[in-house]
Amino acid sequence: MQSASDYFLVDIIFKGGILMWPIMMCSVVGLAITVERFFALRRADIDTREFMDIMRQVLRQNRIREAIEICDETEAPVARIMKAGILKHDRSKDDIREAIEDAGRFEIPRLERYLSALATCANIAPLLGLLGTVSGMIKAFAQIQNLRGQVNPSDLAEGISNALVTTAAGLTVAIPMLVVYNYFVTRVDNMIIEMELSSSELIELLTRHHGEREI
Repeated sequence: MQSASDYFLVDIIFKGGILMWPIMMCSVVGLAITVERFFALRRADIDTREFMDIMRQVLRQNRIREAIEICDETEAPVARIMKAGILKHDRSKDDIREAIEDAGRFEIPRLERYLSALATCANIAPLLGLLGTVSGMIKAFAQIQNLRGQVNPSDLAEGISNALVTTAAGLTVAIPMLVVYNYFVTRVDNMIIEMELSSSELIELLTRHHGEREI
């Protein structure tokens, strides 16, 4: 049994006209991306400081195999980047840095996955609403022309309703989506900065111990 709110929502959609459907599609796609990215970034985000404290202690004791096992057990981009560098622990500093950079080029796009699509939905929704506004006003003026100016407010109601509903719907979809997009971008940027700092520290740790072993 449908509630009154369900009928009201359906009525709003039909009043907005055909452009309400792509706006609703943007909202569905945006919601799906938001849920997927929220859980994906939650899994990828770990306490980097605690992780590096463990890695620092292990590597200073030259327990390379244990360090690799810790990276394998940690499901996070920073751990996979660390592993790429540790596997080159007996190579030169440039080789270690190159391995870390290659791993980073693979991990960063995984963190940013679908964010461009989310931004596209956030940008398209208000434009669709604006297009609905223009379409509704054209319909209203066409009605005035057809009736040679002898119009009642009810004659213009459909066109004006289309214009207002699509504009409101586009903004309602776009505003929270834009907020969520900026939140995800900031979160990913912070994770990338942490990975860069951890990578620099790892390079120093590995090259320092490599130099000590050569001495």
